[in-house]
Amino acid sequence: MRGMKKPRIIIFERLQKYFTDLFAPTMSFLYVNKLKKRRHKATRLGVLLVSILSLVGCQPSLWGAPPPPPTSVSSPFVPFAATATATIQIPTLAPTITPMPPTAVPTPVVLNAAQVYASPAIPQILRDKFRSWGFQILAADPAAANLYIDVAQTSDGAMHVSTWTYALVAPFPTVVDDVASQELLAAWSGQDFGPFVGSPLLMDEITYETFVKLWGTPPEGVVQIVAADQILEMAWNQMPSWAIIPFEQVEPRWKVLTIDGQSPIQKKFDSIIYPLTVNYRLMCVDSCQLPIGMNFSFQNRDPNKLATVIMTGVTALVRATAKTMNSKGILYPGEEVRDLLREADITHINNEVPFFSGCPDPDPNQVGMVFCSEPSYMDLLTDVGMDVVELSGDHFSDYKADAMYETLEIYRKNNIPYYGGGYNVEDGRKPLLMEVNGNKLMFIACNYKTVYAGATDTIPGAIPCDFDYMTEQIKYYRSQGFLPISSFQYHEFDSPEARPQQMIDFRRMAEAGAVIVSGSQAHVPQVMEFYNDGFIHYGLGNLFFDQIAKRGPRLTENEFIDRHIFYDGRYLGVELFTMRLIDFSRPRYMTSAEREKLLTMYFEASGWDFPQAKR
Repeated sequence: MRGMKKPRIIIFERLQKYFTDLFAPTMSFLYVNKLKKRRHKATRLGVLLVSILSLVGCQPSLWGAPPPPPTSVSSPFVPFAATATATIQIPTLAPTITPMPPTAVPTPVVLNAAQVYASPAIPQILRDKFRSWGFQILAADPAAANLYIDVAQTSDGAMHVSTWTYALVAPFPTVVDDVASQELLAAWSGQDFGPFVGSPLLMDEITYETFVKLWGTPPEGVVQIVAADQILEMAWNQMPSWAIIPFEQVEPRWKVLTIDGQSPIQKKFDSIIYPLTVNYRLMCVDSCQLPIGMNFSFQNRDPNKLATVIMTGVTALVRATAKTMNSKGILYPGEEVRDLLREADITHINNEVPFFSGCPDPDPNQVGMVFCSEPSYMDLLTDVGMDVVELSGDHFSDYKADAMYETLEIYRKNNIPYYGGGYNVEDGRKPLLMEVNGNKLMFIACNYKTVYAGATDTIPGAIPCDFDYMTEQIKYYRSQGFLPISSFQYHEFDSPEARPQQMIDFRRMAEAGAVIVSGSQAHVPQVMEFYNDGFIHYGLGNLFFDQIAKRGPRLTENEFIDRHIFYDGRYLGVELFTMRLIDFSRPRYMTSAEREKLLTMYFEASGWDFPQAKR
């Protein structure tokens, strides 16, 4: 009859009510615990209920199917199909956002429709990276966004975290090398503490917003906000000065200061303990879905793109140096600098003297300037990690062709490439090409003094300078993505200043495109300068040589070891290591007082007479 329920429906409704009342507490508990057992692990009673309901009416499930379980995303980037999605549970950024009810299914986030609010602290490069991933970046109105990216206090192993490295820097002619993290944080809080007291920290607006979130708002006057492209010039104009910049803005005219001994331009850098490592995290307003296999993380410093090259001055294992090696051990001269030289990806040694089996016993009082070294002394050079050898030195041909052939054979057996000299002019003048961690490097050298540049078409020796040829080679390889390093065996001078013709010749290499021009010849270290985006050091002084003066200023005992930094096909700059020659053979690190005195003298002689930060 119309309006009356059929017996089958009545039976179903009664069974439905009975089992609903019976199992409601159980299902409520399951939902409160976010359906942890929802991977089709039905209880026996649940199975019984479904079976009965199927028998009486084959009706749809009373509570509906639970949402799918979350799927984790693998950390490496994997190409993905545009339609593939996975549910990603990402913590909410703001605690005031109401979580989705347990029965709701997360709304998929379609990349080209995702609205991402980037806080003012987010670097522009990272914003651009997210745009390249298909996100739409909102500059304002965070309420309209379904995703956020902001500073995170820690990464905690979470997904979608981008790590940014910042550098504490000062103008290159700054004597201070290291700042303690306590000094930096004290300065940020407005305390008169540390070497840069009275000097505001320079940084751009984005960097400022980042560290405000980490360290709080500093007192007025502690920070000076400057456009990113103006910070370097302002820092040089108001020395003493310091700044915090993103790692990608490091360039040669900055000196990167270590913090508690840590520097992002060094290979031993530990980002975990470095206080200027910042995490930016992508977060959902609520549970959301992102593409399978996608990891929205990025970093502005990749250690696999970093390369270091050490350049050194004169090595001559002769006279008193050789005598000391015979009495104290062949490896003795390198004991203190071994770790420094070995750590570099490429260590350059300018060995001016040939190895020769017929070499006479060393005599500290030798008369005359004809030199050779016992072949066993090669063990010192391999022990300190020599990777390339420069043969442009004055004394390579002192013991004629036989000694030069023997020397070249020793280098061949030890797999040491050479440049600046060779079996003949054609062999020695060719550039030496190397690649380290994606950085393509070119070395080229010559001997400026033709009397010592003895290589011919058929005879080995050092290579005479042909500036037209060298500049053509530098220009060509620079156009091919190489970073040229030009070195010289030039005239030696007894004082630090560069001579006018020397400046013309060295600058010509920089004008052609050399990023480094290094004087290998100097026994007295010489001044330095930045020229045409390159770094010129007119002379580094000795490395292993016996020139210890008995009186006077003893300038031949001062040594520079230059460690040059390359990253992702760019030249970032140089670190100056200052050494003192002792025991006629052995360089040691200068004391703090010795280093401050030497750097002050050479910075002033180089035309950088600025007020200095003081400890």
